[in-house]
Amino acid sequence: MCAVRVPAMVATGFAAQSILRGAIPSFLSTRPTSLILPTPLHTSAFGICSLPQAIKGDADILLKGVGDKNTIEDVKRIIELAKRASLRREVSHTDFLTPPVLKESKLVLEKLADLKVVAQGGYPEAERCRLSVGHPEALTSDPDNVAALSISGNFSFQPCSHGDFLGAILGTGIVRNKLGDILLQGEKGAHVLVVPELSDFLVSAVDKVGNVSVSCKKIPLLSLEYEPPRTKTLKSIEASLRLDAVASAGFKVSRTKMASLISNGDVRVNWSTVTKSNTTIKTGDMISVSGEGRLKIGEISSTSKGKFAVELIRYL
Repeated sequence: MCAVRVPAMVATGFAAQSILRGAIPSFLSTRPTSLILPTPLHTSAFGICSLPQAIKGDADILLKGVGDKNTIEDVKRIIELAKRASLRREVSHTDFLTPPVLKESKLVLEKLADLKVVAQGGYPEAERCRLSVGHPEALTSDPDNVAALSISGNFSFQPCSHGDFLGAILGTGIVRNKLGDILLQGEKGAHVLVVPELSDFLVSAVDKVGNVSVSCKKIPLLSLEYEPPRTKTLKSIEASLRLDAVASAGFKVSRTKMASLISNGDVRVNWSTVTKSNTTIKTGDMISVSGEGRLKIGEISSTSKGKFAVELIRYL
């Protein structure tokens, strides 16, 4: 698990705020939280910025290294949260972040010396995580900032999808970034990761998913039930590392069809939509295709004939 403390943003998406203000007034606060940091830091060597240096400098300098330009605004806000946490000598938390924002934020924050970053999503393979940031002497243990809920009912005759559970939860009026991953449990229901301050509200508010009556209760994180994804690994020899070439081999579709899927916006690389077939892929990239699933790029090596041997890990 990783951890980074950033100001905690509280729920603001309730439908009936007049009622909720009386029941859960603390949810409506928007002040970030922070953790105590030691005395001001000094400039680090090897091009690594100390936190005071970053605070005095322009955040745009740090943002130049962001690869996914769609995440810049979110990453910028997280940098500002880290700055405030430092100035107030506090540790702060973000809400749940999407994988691209999580990845880019960690890369930027790692450029700051004397700053510990922790990402937590409730279980080892979580995609949506919260970040917490603080000085290593202040952030000495993993924060308790993720809660788990079990939503159970009889889904034997009316199976419900990830979207059904998501819709039922968002239907209570909360916003998406207060929710982490949703782990389907087949006929039993689902386990859901949420910010702790909303767990009591959801226990009382969620009573139906689709047409199925359900009960919702809090469970320990250790009680989460999830299966590591099943995968199949294959090798492909490619003349280039173009997205259309590698993805067509991994998903076993024609290159023409893959090019069409890419241009139509149906393909994402590292959770960001890509519309150019000649995009170059690299080890560690995650390729998602609507209706086809996901593909991870493993080891890439050169052959004696100047081509590329690409390891493709297909999620089943």
